[in-house]
Order: sequence, then structure tokens, then C-alpha cells
Amino acid sequence: MTITPASTPTPVRIDFVSDVSCPWCVIGLKSLEQALSTLQDTVAAEIHFQPFELNANMAPEGQDIGEHIAQKYGSTPEQMAQSREAIRARGESLGFTFSMDKRGRIYNTFDAHRLLHWAELAGRQRELKMALFDAYFTQGQDPSSHEVLVKAAADAGLDPDTALEILTSGKYADEVRAREQFYQQNGISSVPAIIINERHLISGGQPPEVFEQALRQIITQG
Repeated sequence: MTITPASTPTPVRIDFVSDVSCPWCVIGLKSLEQALSTLQDTVAAEIHFQPFELNANMAPEGQDIGEHIAQKYGSTPEQMAQSREAIRARGESLGFTFSMDKRGRIYNTFDAHRLLHWAELAGRQRELKMALFDAYFTQGQDPSSHEVLVKAAADAGLDPDTALEILTSGKYADEVRAREQFYQQNGISSVPAIIINERHLISGGQPPEVFEQALRQIITQG
């Protein structure tokens, strides 16, 4: 009897450009992870979370979310309600809870991205990303608050004292700005933007099947 050796999963680099205040980034990530779970025998993915600020010039106190969306997109209250329900339902289908009644303001997220840069170096980036998503979208907390960020770091298995030191020192600011500029200069103007092997772009919070099909095609083409 001839035994066919098991094939080795194909290594794939995924740069996930996103903001921690972007609900479609949560949906995109959960969909991507569902696709990767289906493809676990085929694809060995390495995900790197890259920074993008939806509201880089947001004031420290933030802004009412309804006011912000109306100003930025011209959405009516009815359109906002429909969008909130669509986001809530998509999240629920992917195992993530959007507590729409708790999220009343939009905030600046630059400090969160500095912590995520550190978390990548420490090998806990995905854990911190999910802790930040949970803090903002499920718990309704302020992702610009150092207290919230330090707790998220601790929840992600990172040292809270080091997290606070980073936040108060301004460390990794230059590195985050450089990465933001790199992706903007390469045409990324909305998120999530999922870049496969630094060549193939998938935009938006796509369903898991879209990610699965794209990944299968990419590894087949080599």
C-alpha cells in the first residue's frame, strides 16, 4: 500500500490594515479567521495588523457618533439605524457582540495603534486587537483612555506597567506614523484593507466565503 504524504500548508502573509473604531474591521477579521479555520490544512497564515486612523484629527473628548456619521457621510437617522442593525446582525453571525446602545462616541485611536505596534513585537498583537474591539464595541469604553488601554493590554496577556510606560512616553509614535503613511501612499483610503502576500488586496468586511475563495485562488496561482 502506498501512503501519500500529507501536504504542507502554504505559508501566507496577511497585512490587515484597520482601525480599532471601525465595526467593519471586526466583521472583516472574524470572517477572515473563519475562512482560515476552514483552510487550516491548506493555508498557514501569519496576520500582521497595520494601523489606519479613520479620524486622525479627532479631538481628545471625541464626538457624538450620530453627529459624526451625519457630518461625515450625510446619513439620515433611518439610514444609521439600518446600518447599526446590519452591523449587529453580521457580528452576531460571526460570534461577536456589538452593543450598539453602549457606543455613543467616536474617539482618536493613535495611542491604541502604538500599543498594537508593541504587541506585535511581543507576539500578542491579535490578542490585544480583540481586547480593544471588545472594549469599544461590546463594553462601550473609550479606546483613547490610557486606563482602558492598559486594561486591554493586561487582558491580552501583556505587562500593564510596560503598556502605561509606552503610553506616557510617546514610544512607537514615529513607527506608527510611518506605517500609516506607507499604506496611504499605496492607495489605502478605507478599511478594512486585507493585503495577501503584499500583492493582492481584498477590501471591506467580506463574507468568509469570499476570503476562502480568494485565498484558494492565490495559493493555486503561487
